[in-house]
Amino acid sequence: MPVSRFGASAAIKPRSPANPHGDQGPWRARSRRTQAEMTGIRLGIQCEVITVKALVYHGPGVKGWEDVPDPVLQQATDAIVRVDTTTICGTDLHILKGDTPEVAGGRILGHEAVGTVEQVGAGVTTVRPGDRVLVSCISACGRCQYCREGRSGQCTGGGGWILGYMIDGTQAEYVRVPFADTSTYPLPEGAADEEILMLADILPTGYEVGVLNGRVKPGDTVAVVGAGPVGLAAITGARLYTPGHVIAIDLAEARLEAAISFGADLTVNNGRDDAVAYVKSVTRGRGADVAIEAVGVPASFELCTQLVRPGGHVANIGVHGKPATLHLESLWIRDITVTTGLVDASSTPTLMRLIEAHQIDAARFATHHFKLTEMTDAYDTFQNAASTGAIKVVLTR
Repeated sequence: MPVSRFGASAAIKPRSPANPHGDQGPWRARSRRTQAEMTGIRLGIQCEVITVKALVYHGPGVKGWEDVPDPVLQQATDAIVRVDTTTICGTDLHILKGDTPEVAGGRILGHEAVGTVEQVGAGVTTVRPGDRVLVSCISACGRCQYCREGRSGQCTGGGGWILGYMIDGTQAEYVRVPFADTSTYPLPEGAADEEILMLADILPTGYEVGVLNGRVKPGDTVAVVGAGPVGLAAITGARLYTPGHVIAIDLAEARLEAAISFGADLTVNNGRDDAVAYVKSVTRGRGADVAIEAVGVPASFELCTQLVRPGGHVANIGVHGKPATLHLESLWIRDITVTTGLVDASSTPTLMRLIEAHQIDAARFATHHFKLTEMTDAYDTFQNAASTGAIKVVLTR
């Protein structure tokens, strides 16, 4: 059993009227490091520094599962969460490729987790040690204009997508979660970690940035370019609106087979067949009502603009690291709407209710399982998804 930073067993006893804070004591007053230790660190006095393990990015193509300093509370609204389950996202691969040069070397990657709250700051009111929570990929201050509009991805109060990007993330044994009251969600009774884990990013991303931005309606033909995890999430979300056809387009046969199991009606391998001609053949020459880009490369975006009908929508989900050409010379006359977006996670409560009601089978995304200590093996499996068949890898303690 792991040892907590308090020197006792990390197992947490349930709270009760007689023991309202579990075995962690008065949680507002406790600190993972004593005040003396923190003073010593500030003054440069040598003292023992507790370390934990995490996946650290050291620049394009370089990463390692390494010892890092134990995270500590920095703001009154922070929580420290013991990571029980985490995963790897396609965005992490984009970071490793160098597509996001703003990510500093030494950053701990990851922005998705289910875990157990170990400590909270004095300003946290709804989360307590011992609580089991979903850690969202989006941190929401809850006070700025964008958060109040339900657009927390654009938070100007210090949140937005920061975990594993601007601050250390969740591919670690412990993580500091800012704005804990508005950036975590309690786990439903009886739900499996790996089900709820999919609500940290891919399900709300596919739903909000793909389906809602694309304005999918009953009877629509929806073309999803890219049948990776977020593309499959977009297919899952689109099915909620009873579309006429969902067409999955990808280069990998394994992912096209997965797309069928997730609800696609038709598939096209665009490395072998003409995707534009195929979509037009099943829509009487019109084209798709909605084309969802879920890859993040110029060719897939340009393909979406060719697939969509006049008056249709192109919803871009993919993380682009290179410029993509916008052919306005042919698009302007066709009344095409192009949307982009970062997930806001405003749909997380709704999607969680759908999982609880068994309307969405989120567990099917988890195809490969690893221990946290096998993080580099998990990356190898996920990076080679075309050959391994990986959709989402799940890492647990």
